[in-house]
Amino acid sequence: MVAQINGSVVKAFEILKLFNADRTVIAAADVMAELGVNAVTAHRFLKTLEHVGALIAVERGRYRLGFLFAGLAERLLDGGSLAGLLQPALNALTDRLGEASMATLFRSDKVVCIARAVPDRPVLVDIRVGSELEAWCTAHGKLWLAHLPERELDAYFKRVETRAFTGATITGEDALRAELEKVRRDGFAENRGEREDTLHAVAVPLFSGSGRMISGLSVFGPAARLSGAGAGKAAGTALAQLKATVENLRSSLAEPQR
Repeated sequence: MVAQINGSVVKAFEILKLFNADRTVIAAADVMAELGVNAVTAHRFLKTLEHVGALIAVERGRYRLGFLFAGLAERLLDGGSLAGLLQPALNALTDRLGEASMATLFRSDKVVCIARAVPDRPVLVDIRVGSELEAWCTAHGKLWLAHLPERELDAYFKRVETRAFTGATITGEDALRAELEKVRRDGFAENRGEREDTLHAVAVPLFSGSGRMISGLSVFGPAARLSGAGAGKAAGTALAQLKATVENLRSSLAEPQR
């Protein structure tokens, strides 16, 4: 059965996509020029989008995004909806790699697991949805800390005692800041036995279209398989798969289906 696509809905989303960081207000003339519609159609779409709360008129014939999207974004990023979007991607990752995977949010100085997938073999650590993990000694935590505004990062270090869990835990503020700079530069983070001696993890950030980090995705498993001598290929494959997964997620979140 051929999917029935509603062209008016598609066109409405094309109008909404005209907004960006440099264009916060649009008018009928913008819709006409960008989308090739006539004046009557442009005005009808804009008035309809205003009626449902997607747009707000700032002056006659000129519109900005409405608060409808603030509410929708809050629901999406509250965990449940985002987890539902990420779970199939985690399932596919774990099926391909044979290692556990998870996604997180950052709350109250800790990372919180919002979705996970486990392979058909024993895992070293029992991380479940809702589990909270320390930030300074985990791959996910390093991602979130690396993308905090500087003032929030400074406050974090003042509040949190970065104690050692293993001999590999990085505890000094200067060393941790250097590690976070490396995370920003490389685009991924690692946990090299810093919370559990035998556990290794690699994690990558998922960004919104505006460049804000909205989740972290990781693959984790025994250090023997994901780090150290002889594990370079497996670790490299895990990182490559994570990056491809995030790229696919960003595309699917950003682009409407036609």
